[in-house]
Amino acid sequence: MPNPRLATRYAKSLIDLSVERNQLEAVFSDMQFLQQVAKASREFVNLLRSPIVAADKKQSIIDAIVKNKISDLTDAFLRLLITKGREGDMPEMITAFIDQYNAIKGIHQVKLVTATTISAELKNAIVAKVKKEANLKNVELEAIVDNNLIGGFVLEFNNNLVDASILRDLKDISKQFKERNVFVQNIR
Repeated sequence: MPNPRLATRYAKSLIDLSVERNQLEAVFSDMQFLQQVAKASREFVNLLRSPIVAADKKQSIIDAIVKNKISDLTDAFLRLLITKGREGDMPEMITAFIDQYNAIKGIHQVKLVTATTISAELKNAIVAKVKKEANLKNVELEAIVDNNLIGGFVLEFNNNLVDASILRDLKDISKQFKERNVFVQNIR
């Protein structure tokens, strides 16, 4: 079971150590790589969380995946996680590290979900609009395609949600029809 408090503490310790050793950027790129591995392979995450697989087997699998791709500091961190039996929380620790890195650098994550792929020009216009309206300096846009939206978009940033999708409109209309006599009451 994921433990966000634990993940935040481990991530904070790794951030502090990487800043102390002037390796913050290297460790950040390692965390991005590990996050991509975790997102691409559900089996990898299941392996990390499996109580059946021995720690030395997990270590050898992780070593094979990250060989010559991560810094020594990140490698030592991963070994520590396995030694302490905390490798199951690694995906949450990676996310917590990236979140803390973004907070340090003043980078704001913006998630844009659309029904179809959008052009780079439109992405840049959205980033510029978000920067201007929310008074943000550094914005990182993550564009996701979700065919279920039918049309429109959903924009998330700083705990704000702008849902201008056709799916949302259809759900609102459906909800209105399910309410009893809503239109009859409005006529009178």
